[in-house]
Amino acid sequence: MSEQSTDLRETVRRRYTAAAAKVAEGGTACCGPEPVEVDENFGSTLYAADDRDTLPAEAVAASLGCGNPTAVAELREGERVLDLGSGGGIDVLLSARRVGPTGRAYGLDMTDEMLQLALANAAKAGAANVEFLKGTIEAVPLPANTIDVVISNCVINLSTDKPAVFAETFRVLKPGGRIGVSDVVADDTLTPDQRAERGDHVGCIAGALSFAEYRAGLEAAGFTDVEITPAHPVADGMHSAIVRATKPVTAESATPTAESRDACCGVDSCCTPAETSVDPAVTVSEAKAASGCGCQN
Repeated sequence: MSEQSTDLRETVRRRYTAAAAKVAEGGTACCGPEPVEVDENFGSTLYAADDRDTLPAEAVAASLGCGNPTAVAELREGERVLDLGSGGGIDVLLSARRVGPTGRAYGLDMTDEMLQLALANAAKAGAANVEFLKGTIEAVPLPANTIDVVISNCVINLSTDKPAVFAETFRVLKPGGRIGVSDVVADDTLTPDQRAERGDHVGCIAGALSFAEYRAGLEAAGFTDVEITPAHPVADGMHSAIVRATKPVTAESATPTAESRDACCGVDSCCTPAETSVDPAVTVSEAKAASGCGCQN
């Protein structure tokens, strides 16, 4: 990673650390936490009141996104969902409700303070089917082909290596899996310099891809059925947009070989409710422990 990229990531980290601290401090006040974002284009006002009212106040206050990806991802009972850049956990908690007790919602964040806040919010919400992971969206700490849906809320534009984000998203999705992302996207006519004039990187503006760049990036990673639909303007020529795409089902990926099964912890249907040991003589737990697999749930 270049020095500039490292500096930008640290700037993003500091912003989210400060946001988490603000919410945590507000939670001890008599009137509860104040929203971090007070803007019609960003924050908790983009969620329906019915959704906000069912969540811990701290999860709502910590919302920094530009949309509501859970409203467009068409989540189903029993699915496994991954939220890239999960922050205080608002989208993870909403996803957990939609996929139900047979499903699971993962949140990935690189900021310790946000992870602590998210864990506290999950406990307050009584959400048993959630898990929060520390890591970056360019290197997702989950096995390949284990997630049904990837969501994200105004986070991918913050990455300085978007091809890596798209590649990792494609990797963790099961064949036939899909993405439902809210992100800031620029008109194709705007140059990178013009985007920077409209806002800084950490404010989700300068780092935004254009519509054409976003589509090309997803397709280069292998996605099909790419749809990028503007939702509302956030600056001149810049939009909050809904991004959908699908990981294609191929004969090769839909029918894993014995070699590929063994590579995933010695377990068939790894990290799903249907997982079974490849070797019937050992249990699933024993197979995972023997392989040193990082997916132990």
